[in-house]
Amino acid sequence: MQKNDRIVLKIEDMGVDGEGIGKLDGFTFFVKDAVIGDTVDAKIMKMKKNYGYARLMEIVEPSTIRQEPRCAYARQCGGCQLQAMNYEAQLDFKARKIQNHLIRIGGLEGMEKPKIMGMEEPWRYRNKAQFPFGTDKDGRTVTGFYAARSHTIIPCTECWLGVEENQTILEKILAHMEKYRIPAYDESTGKGVLRHVLIRKGFATGEIMVCLVLNGRKLKAVDELSASFQEIPGMTSIMISVNTKNTNVIMGTELIPVWGQGYITDCIRDVRYQISPLSFYQVNPVQTEKLYETALEYAGLTGHETVWDLYCGIGTISLFLAKKAGKVYGVEIVPEAIEDAKRNAKINGIENVEFFVGKAEEVLPRMYEEEGIHADVIVVDPPRKGCDQAALETMVKMQPERIVYVSCDSATLARDLKYLCGEGYEVREVKGCDMFAWSVHVETVVMLSHKKPDSVINVKVEFGEGEGKVPLDNIAKRAAAYKPKERVTYKMIKEYIEAKYGFKVHTTYIAEVKRDLGLPMYDAPNAVEELKQPRKHPTAEKVDAIKDALKYFKVI
Repeated sequence: MQKNDRIVLKIEDMGVDGEGIGKLDGFTFFVKDAVIGDTVDAKIMKMKKNYGYARLMEIVEPSTIRQEPRCAYARQCGGCQLQAMNYEAQLDFKARKIQNHLIRIGGLEGMEKPKIMGMEEPWRYRNKAQFPFGTDKDGRTVTGFYAARSHTIIPCTECWLGVEENQTILEKILAHMEKYRIPAYDESTGKGVLRHVLIRKGFATGEIMVCLVLNGRKLKAVDELSASFQEIPGMTSIMISVNTKNTNVIMGTELIPVWGQGYITDCIRDVRYQISPLSFYQVNPVQTEKLYETALEYAGLTGHETVWDLYCGIGTISLFLAKKAGKVYGVEIVPEAIEDAKRNAKINGIENVEFFVGKAEEVLPRMYEEEGIHADVIVVDPPRKGCDQAALETMVKMQPERIVYVSCDSATLARDLKYLCGEGYEVREVKGCDMFAWSVHVETVVMLSHKKPDSVINVKVEFGEGEGKVPLDNIAKRAAAYKPKERVTYKMIKEYIEAKYGFKVHTTYIAEVKRDLGLPMYDAPNAVEELKQPRKHPTAEKVDAIKDALKYFKVI
């Protein structure tokens, strides 16, 4: 089989990124946009030693779970990977994804497929959207979404996941830019004015925010554009975000008010939140309520417990917990988020909560070891990379009765659960929550409880030399043998290769080799959502060097 060969495949499974998996003569192929049960005509695009990638050319026989995507751009856009699969089948796919990660990575043998909290109406659920602006090949200003793994904009002002007001706002902006000949930002030159627009809506309040991200501080006739926005029912806040850096980061740090207030409000159950342009706030309010209620249920609060909420954002979970707990401590690295959290506590009249700015892995050990603050329950809702090792170690030292882990990546969740279950905890409950319908992503909430011994046996041991005594040297040797292995970092691998082979390798090359070997992948803390250019692949020489380093560090 060669590149560009056409093959017919029966899709027997699906990968974690939603790609169809089929076999031909025992050789595995990954086919994007194919769903389990399809028979497809595909063209081979790339061949590896044990597997290959193929492009879907035609559906020979559709699966019983296949449906016509509602969006005409579903195959091009990088946002919705599962629109060709009916919603019930999507929920099953996500449940199996969680189950497989917990078994294969977490070592939780016998783990049953968890229940998934689905949506009654899985469209128009996103309360936040960020749209890039650019220029097409004919010189026209366009907006929409990036094509998968690129920064090529697919012109589209209507997204079926976003609120209907998004389309109205985008069309007003495009008309304004054409009228005043305002150029869109060009990533290659760093010139142009409008980079992105951020739109947020409070589902409970109907309040709308528009934040224009500019390569500068001013937009021509901005008052006229603002006035047209104010015609939209619910418009509450119009802002400018200044971002003059040549970066993939969307929002700038300087915010300039144009009209209205600098935030919108929204409610989850009976807790009210103020949301600024830089606030982290779950994008699906309907499912967020289900998720938080599950976390609250798993916390098992009776009114007197001390609770730590790590990676707390603007205090969304913290304030939920504070209604039932004795005292809640929230930790978040983003100062603006903590300011929002304190403000949210104040407007809700919640006084039994305290927030700290800093890394969870630094704040938690300091407050425990120096201030003596304990924990009955710890709730964590980390980014995709999961919890830092130091934070996990301190959580174990504090020995809370329960740990509630909320995760947006079941692979890093499974990795962290494996550590916690090896340190005296056991998984008691697992439930999925479909926060991101039509995508491959799924939120998971897990309740762990501290294992208690069934009985206690008192054993008297004498250390030293002589009959009936335990030699101290033996204890030291056994301790060394059971010492946890040091986590192998990308930096260690890169330094090893440069020292041995005399050349450098990029982090993405190491990630690609690890992915090809089927090793667990973790997001980098400074990862960006999109690439400026198509990713290059490592040479055979660099692949061999990376594999050598992985063997040296006993990763493989």
